[in-house]
Amino acid sequence: MSRFEGRTRAWPARTAWLGALAGIAAVAVTLGTVELLAGTTTRVPSAVDAVSQQVIPRTPEGVTRWAIATFGARDIAVLNAGTTTIALALGAVTGVAARRRFVVAIVVFVLFAGLGLLASVARSEASFPLTLLVLTVGVTVGLAALHRWLRRSNVPAHAPEPLAAPPAPAASTSDGADRAPLTRRRFVGTLGGAVVAAVVAAAVGRSVLRGSLAVVDPGEVALPRPARALAATPPAARFDVDGLAPLFTPNDAFYVIDTAVAVPQVDPDTWTLRIHGAVDRELTLTYDELLALPLEEVDATLSCVSNEVGGDLIGNARWLGVRLADLLDRVGVQDGGEQVLGRSVDGFTAGFPTEVALDGRDAIVAVGMNGEPLPTRHGFPARLVVPGLYGYVSATKWLSEIELTGWDVDGYWIPRGWAKEGPIKTQSRIDVPRRGVTVTAGEVVVAGVAWAPVRGVARVEVRLDGGGWVDAERSEPVSESSWVQWRAVIPVDAGDHVVQVRATDGAGEVQPSEHRPPAPSGAEGWHRVTFRAS
Repeated sequence: MSRFEGRTRAWPARTAWLGALAGIAAVAVTLGTVELLAGTTTRVPSAVDAVSQQVIPRTPEGVTRWAIATFGARDIAVLNAGTTTIALALGAVTGVAARRRFVVAIVVFVLFAGLGLLASVARSEASFPLTLLVLTVGVTVGLAALHRWLRRSNVPAHAPEPLAAPPAPAASTSDGADRAPLTRRRFVGTLGGAVVAAVVAAAVGRSVLRGSLAVVDPGEVALPRPARALAATPPAARFDVDGLAPLFTPNDAFYVIDTAVAVPQVDPDTWTLRIHGAVDRELTLTYDELLALPLEEVDATLSCVSNEVGGDLIGNARWLGVRLADLLDRVGVQDGGEQVLGRSVDGFTAGFPTEVALDGRDAIVAVGMNGEPLPTRHGFPARLVVPGLYGYVSATKWLSEIELTGWDVDGYWIPRGWAKEGPIKTQSRIDVPRRGVTVTAGEVVVAGVAWAPVRGVARVEVRLDGGGWVDAERSEPVSESSWVQWRAVIPVDAGDHVVQVRATDGAGEVQPSEHRPPAPSGAEGWHRVTFRAS
């Protein structure tokens, strides 16, 4: 038995919480060190991101649906927070156990370093030697810190007030200062300072250093002028109503739902798009070759299948790209090419019927969004945009391959319980008034957006308190694939009220009234908002 283990065994049980704090701080120091070092190279992914990435495909589908419905675009941040919280909680347990047997801490830290290593090297860009080195340094620093803190927190077994006695006199040995007990206040303060330093280190690694290593700033890319540019948006296509969603969703406000914990950093100088499978002529395009093809602008609304009735996992943008039908004509689709399967650089897949790409809708391989190169989080350097289909079957970001396959091949979300085909359903949403607000009684403006991509919106109606339906004014559509804004002025008496909306698409189909959840093929139902007039 080592002298250290003997001293820790003498630590009274009522101070176990201090061991837990030491374990939490040691894990924080380990993670902070790893994040800081990982931020210095693109060849070592964040350990937290890597583990979270492996959690996603192994999460029960019900939990995944709940997370998206509850947290929306913040689901990845919540997942990372959960992964970190679990690591800290295990650190607390380990710290308590290490008071008696420090070897327990060594085993636990090494095991979790191994888990982080396996998760990290599963990513294509990861370097095994560099990742192993970073994790080794992080674990060594964390264990050394824990060892030091436990040594300095020890007092003799007979001490009536552990950690409350005055600091011990300096020892005669060279490391006596390291073994001098601390008061509880100083001990907790030391751990708190270490945690703060770890958080700062992690933030610097994730944001500052890793941001400086971004392969390319999409804003520095000069996109060619489109061969077919859309006309300027007419004034009648927009309504000026405070609180109403804009006709085009700004890039930084456009919803983000995907399986990528860390946004892929793709170098356009080395990126290629491979089109293969059931084709006559396989084709591989570089980024410059893709930009050299005729580009056209497309106004289209994209929606996540997890969008609840009245939800915000939807956006409208003016996209720039190459027609998918032209690319498929170039390679020649064979009889077995029943499905277009997009594959991302991170392995995500989404597929839809080939006939959808050839039926005349403006399906494109997009390189631009709202007059700018695709932002990194939205798929730079290229992504698929297929009007009329939910994103989970069509909107592959960071596109690397298009494979023509049989219909029996499933994309990422299909085995997880979602419908094989994903046409966007006719929906409408009330933006004004907001739920629960109080307005002035009298003539009240009600406004929102409605969408039925590819089919178009033919009619929008509103009603107050279950009364008769009233036609709302629709903005001039910029395309059949884009949403429209709508507004209506209705007389409202003082009191509590409920307003509802429904849309009719260009095929004459009225939006269903019965509420259905998003799974497995998209939500249905009329959006309703309660408010008060006074």
